[in-house]
Amino acid sequence: MLALSTSALAQAPAVHPQIWPTARSPLPADPKMEARITAMLAKMSIEEKVGQTLQPEMKFITPADVSTYHIGSIENGGGSVPGGDKHARPSDWLKLIDGFWQASVDPANKGVRIPLMWASDAVHGHNNVFGATLFPHNIGLGAARDPGLIERIGAATAEEVRATGMDWSFAPVVAVARDDRWGRSYESYSEDPKLVASYAGAMVRGLQGTGKTFLDKDHVVASAKHFLGDGGTDGGRDQGDNRSTEEQLRDVHGAGYPPAIDAGVQVVMVSFSSWQGEKMHANHALITDVLKHRMGFDGIAMGDWNAHGQVPGCTNGDCPISTNAGIDVYDVPQDWKALFENSVREVEAGTIPMARLDDQVRRVLRVKMRAGVFDEGLPSTRPHAGDLTLLGSPAHRAVAREAVRKSLVLLKNDAGLLPLNPTKRILVAGSGADSIAKQTGGWTLSWQGNDNTNADFPGATSIWSGIQAAVKAAGGQAILSPDGAFADKPDVAIVIFGETPYAEFQGDQADVALHSDNQESLALLRKLKAAGIPTVAVLLSGRPLYVNPQINAADAFVAAWLPGSEGEGVADVLIAQSNGTPKFDFAGKLSFSWPKRPDQTPLNLGDPGYDPQFAYGYGLHYGDKTRVGALAEVQGLSPAAERGMMLKDGVGVNGFALSIGDAQAPRIAAVGTRVATYGKEALTLRQIDRNRQQDAWSARWTGAEPAWIELRNPAAIDLSREANGAMVLAIDLRVSAPPAGPVLLGVGGDTPTMLPIGPLLSGGGPWHTLRVPLRCFGPDLSHVTTVRIETKAALALDFARVSIQETRAEDRCPT
Repeated sequence: MLALSTSALAQAPAVHPQIWPTARSPLPADPKMEARITAMLAKMSIEEKVGQTLQPEMKFITPADVSTYHIGSIENGGGSVPGGDKHARPSDWLKLIDGFWQASVDPANKGVRIPLMWASDAVHGHNNVFGATLFPHNIGLGAARDPGLIERIGAATAEEVRATGMDWSFAPVVAVARDDRWGRSYESYSEDPKLVASYAGAMVRGLQGTGKTFLDKDHVVASAKHFLGDGGTDGGRDQGDNRSTEEQLRDVHGAGYPPAIDAGVQVVMVSFSSWQGEKMHANHALITDVLKHRMGFDGIAMGDWNAHGQVPGCTNGDCPISTNAGIDVYDVPQDWKALFENSVREVEAGTIPMARLDDQVRRVLRVKMRAGVFDEGLPSTRPHAGDLTLLGSPAHRAVAREAVRKSLVLLKNDAGLLPLNPTKRILVAGSGADSIAKQTGGWTLSWQGNDNTNADFPGATSIWSGIQAAVKAAGGQAILSPDGAFADKPDVAIVIFGETPYAEFQGDQADVALHSDNQESLALLRKLKAAGIPTVAVLLSGRPLYVNPQINAADAFVAAWLPGSEGEGVADVLIAQSNGTPKFDFAGKLSFSWPKRPDQTPLNLGDPGYDPQFAYGYGLHYGDKTRVGALAEVQGLSPAAERGMMLKDGVGVNGFALSIGDAQAPRIAAVGTRVATYGKEALTLRQIDRNRQQDAWSARWTGAEPAWIELRNPAAIDLSREANGAMVLAIDLRVSAPPAGPVLLGVGGDTPTMLPIGPLLSGGGPWHTLRVPLRCFGPDLSHVTTVRIETKAALALDFARVSIQETRAEDRCPT
């Protein structure tokens, strides 16, 4: 049993609830509902109550478990889909959810039968589900400056969530991102707390409904997240420490919560991050005294994915500190049985007061009753369940297309090139031109969103297909050429490029320069410029980026953010009518300040010395006479930018990813990656070619004596959050001769934790990826310098990229 540590609480900064704003939910207390809850609590055992406070992930629980442990809710995490098939249909979801729901009300269960709820990260539409409408990510919606549009997006999303039998969306994000290095910047509407506040209530009303429509058949439970300060961590580090004053925490990072509560939000998800050194999941003063008491929030204070396990004195399976701090429902994907057993024991011992447990369960039951889950019945029998006309419906796609149009920001149009005459010959180039994956970004069918193709998006349109349709309708000619090659010189070109999809962990980076697609896009723009072709550049990104060279090389420049599934919305604005007049003008205004250097972050309106390339609120219209001119270009990266590492293709961001012999870079060399060999008689290494010259290594163990290869980072890296976040160590390898004995793989410091991988190394196959969950290497990965492969047996294998990647359903610890 864990001791309840108070040392962290004693060192926490003081919180003054009286200086925080109050809020007023539109839902008055219902005496009849509260009496019903009281009667239910009186009949429930401790085990039944604890079960209601746990939310496992669907991969790690069975319907039988739901019945045995009285589980209150289940979630499907990013990329978690029925049968491991990301093309699963609504009927597949309904069949899956029905089974769990039936188990929660199984007549064989002699206790109090309470229907479970199902939650999903529907953060830019119902983005985990095949065929859904995908709206622009929040950073683009912030540029639209349209709360009414936000409410309509919420309503459309709720209908699509309902079509799959789910009750609950983990949205909206009301973080105020203040450092664009944060990999979740695109989930924030703005750096401006006023703009975030104006959207928070709108999205809640859209998802949940209002008045007579509140949580009716068309709506779902919303979750304001992440409480509190996740957008302001030091260095933009995900799950890091926010060092703001209490007043800054209140006025900037807390701005979205009162309007969300005023709109009736039923869930507030608590952040992974810390405030001045104390993990939010341990902060009683902010969760209980401020959120619940001062702001009057009477719904569920929800934990984030295993975030309680990061609290000093806690593990994923045991954390009374977070319960007593005010967490009502634990997001505990895999270790829920241990947390169940420990929580029951701690209630019986008085470590967790019975009054606190009853308050947890009262809040859960209150939300369930408000949501009607006691009355709705089997998920597949509810209104809209399985309705394929709702999922990706024309009406919803029309709203998304409108959102794309309104989110585009025109940064440059010096020569008046835009809008483009559709009767001309138009070349469409760049890696993002015909890539729906690139325009939808992270949190799309999978967590990181980096494994999708156009075939994964039925009914969606790429930007290229939207341009092609508009030009063809006007009698012009559009030519798709990703590399910009052409036989007949075009009249004009559009180059669409930008960031490779990412989410948190993989998206954190050391600066705000464009990394993926940087040199390729610049070379393409300069090639077209040299050929005398007027060129429009369209940037797809999840944050403002230093791209001055690309802006200089283009005649017009558009920030399109991550527009989602309706690429036609971009063409609506870029391509004129046949008579040359615009179909739609640019409406977007920057919701984030745009940098003029790659190290210029944090960069926020009102900061001392505020000196952006394009200020917050900037955005041109057709007919504006503003000229950008030649922008200053930074030669080389600053020392601050060199401190981190980001590899191409979105793999290995935020410090630890090693590509052996990777030729891309001074950046990789700056980190100091090296290969060390031990026992030269037993091991030989030589560089070989895989995809390009000398981008892999061939290793041969003779078995003469023990020998190993180490990949070392010169500075220790904290991988505890990646392990907690279900990331895996991935090694691309090819086995020529299988091992004649045990082989060990280790991760850690000078003496890494070693795991047996010999059975995973069968010989004679093609290149493949060995994947081992980081959590398998033990609870403490806070000081990692080394990845080691060791054996005293004969073995021949080739290996290339070593990286940290998103987990998959089949990933398991080797035994």
